[in-house]
Amino acid sequence: MKKFKKPLLLLAVAAFWLAVWEVIALNAPTLLPIPTPWQVWLALAGLAKAPEFWKSCGYSLLRVAGGFLAAVVAGTVLAGLTVRFRAAHILLSPLLLIVRSTPVASFIILCFMYFTSNTLPVFIAFLMVMPLVWGNVEKGIRGTDRTLLEMAAVFRMGAFRTFRHVRVPAVMPYFLSACTTGLGFAWKASVAAEVISPPGHALGTLLLTAKRNIDLPQVFASTVAVIVLSLLLEQLLLRLVRRAGREAQV
Repeated sequence: MKKFKKPLLLLAVAAFWLAVWEVIALNAPTLLPIPTPWQVWLALAGLAKAPEFWKSCGYSLLRVAGGFLAAVVAGTVLAGLTVRFRAAHILLSPLLLIVRSTPVASFIILCFMYFTSNTLPVFIAFLMVMPLVWGNVEKGIRGTDRTLLEMAAVFRMGAFRTFRHVRVPAVMPYFLSACTTGLGFAWKASVAAEVISPPGHALGTLLLTAKRNIDLPQVFASTVAVIVLSLLLEQLLLRLVRRAGREAQV
């Protein structure tokens, strides 16, 4: 019975919010219409039948994945450098502060002139994730238990085994948190960049087209597709990172 309790609870919560949505949509003023859940479902079903929709999903996923992976690598390397070398920390910390403080819309507009419509979403995804990974991994490295490092030195574990059995487990929670949070940021920022600078095939382009055609059900349906893909990517990433973390500790 317990194994069915959580799915039933999730269904009940989903049903509640769908009912709230239905009530709001049915009572919305004529000048500010809101499509009902059924209308959005029909629009989503119509999108799913079109090859163009799946092509757009694929290209958007590739752009997010490219920017995200590059950011994870760059952020991890920069974290190691800023911990290891004080000069690197002094020189690069302002860059981290600037990227963190600047709104994503500002970056999209600034970079609009220098990137193509296909590369802009990749770069924006990179910018959103890199400082997050950098800051979290740096915090994890600095927060490694010094007692464990001293024990590793006493038992002469060596640099590789110390890295694998002491540093990796210490940094992994910070790294996992940065990746899961960063993936959501990357996805939203990349789609926003696609809306502002629409590529040929992209979910952002579908959103912009639906908006221009004043097709509200399709706007909502495209947004639902973005949310679902984001959740699926996050769950996939969680599984991959946790598995990598377990294997690293073996």
